[in-house]
Amino acid sequence: MTDSALLGIDFPRTSADRRSTTHLGRAVAADALRSVDPAGARSAEQETNWRTGYLTHYRRLLEAGIGSRPAAVAIAEAGLASLHDRMCVVTSEGDLPLPSWRGGLELSTVTIEGREAPETELTLPYHGERLGGDALRRRLDTWVLAGVVEPTVREAVLTVLENPAWLRLESDAVVVLGAGAEMGPLRALLRWGASVVALDLPRPALWQRVLETSSAGTLIVPGLGPGEPDPQRLGADLTTDVPAVAAWLAGLEPRLVLGNYVYADGAANVRVSVAVDELSTRLLEQRPDTALAFLATPTDVFAVPGEAVAQSVLAYENRSRGAKLVSRPLRAVSAGRLLRPAYVPGSDPGVIDSLVPQQGPNYALAKRLQRWRAIAAREAGVTVSMNVAPPTRTRSVVKNRALAAAYAGAHRFGVEVFEPATANVLMAALLVHDLRTGGGPRHQEPWQDEAFAAAHGGLWRAAYAPRSALGLAAVLGYGSAR
Repeated sequence: MTDSALLGIDFPRTSADRRSTTHLGRAVAADALRSVDPAGARSAEQETNWRTGYLTHYRRLLEAGIGSRPAAVAIAEAGLASLHDRMCVVTSEGDLPLPSWRGGLELSTVTIEGREAPETELTLPYHGERLGGDALRRRLDTWVLAGVVEPTVREAVLTVLENPAWLRLESDAVVVLGAGAEMGPLRALLRWGASVVALDLPRPALWQRVLETSSAGTLIVPGLGPGEPDPQRLGADLTTDVPAVAAWLAGLEPRLVLGNYVYADGAANVRVSVAVDELSTRLLEQRPDTALAFLATPTDVFAVPGEAVAQSVLAYENRSRGAKLVSRPLRAVSAGRLLRPAYVPGSDPGVIDSLVPQQGPNYALAKRLQRWRAIAAREAGVTVSMNVAPPTRTRSVVKNRALAAAYAGAHRFGVEVFEPATANVLMAALLVHDLRTGGGPRHQEPWQDEAFAAAHGGLWRAAYAPRSALGLAAVLGYGSAR
């Protein structure tokens, strides 16, 4: 529940004159399901404990679209429409609908040319080394064999490795929304000599770090007035300045790739994610050639190919004798909740539910919004890069003690948690692949698009259902997480 006097994008008021995140989340889920799964829509509307009950409904939002591309697209489009219809802009004169959002800052363009020589080969930082060539090929092979990434990750990265000229992304400018994000591609792209439009909050310390980034490319940033780049006068807040940012971006020359790497805690994550989506729709109206880029969180619900199901089932069957001895009493005392197998054998596709209750329904809505936009945009012919990123030790994750502990113990259950330096370069390479191949292969169903080149860290192919092992992973990892 939130009751804010924020000027900018915010949640709608309820009949009790409150701005409720729960009311919005429940209504959007119901609206998304209504035309495809009326019973699921009623169930979402009637959920009395959304804070924990959302887990069931977010799984249903995926399952209702499996087997039918029209159904999956309908869910995505209805969810997006509900969010845009319900969210509002708070002004001194009252609440306005998003389409009425006008005015704001006038942004100037500051361009900074890099002085370094561009990297001419894809290399991946990993455990203190930089892997390129055959070493990178061996690491990709190891990850595929261990089930840490889908085999299509190896295919995509090797394609980039064999086409090093792609790294510069000639004729494109990647707009990095969330320029200071640990998972964003800003640093990798600049090292490769690409053009990057950086956008983040007007925080001088953040912009000082961005300006000091080693660069062989072109860095374009929004400023308040002409002159030399001054960290005190850079940046914009999307929750209050979407119209200004949209107008500024529309005036830039190259084809734009609008990359969403924003994150905020709690309700603010929904606000900024809806702001990014509003920016996306406005920019696509003015610049239809704009491409979209996202990173999907691995802690969500996904449909996965039968091959992943088979590897997980085999891992469960081939557990060590000790693991089997331990799991039996744990499953008995937990009424089957702990150390459950991830799938029903033979499922194709299977459904992996990696939602983490500690992250909450606002996080789930913000990330599902991005998946819905990717589905709807692909259906409209837009070039889209959306890849599942691995579990990563980012600051936003490790500040949550339970998640930090779970990540520290995850390796005991077949899950590899990545360092930010490895994850962001890997995902930047997949972005390059998608942009140079028109968004990658187009599949029959949206879940297959999401499964392509998914770097899930092993969550899809490990022996146990993720939530059934998460608590034990946290117990085992508590000491090292401290």
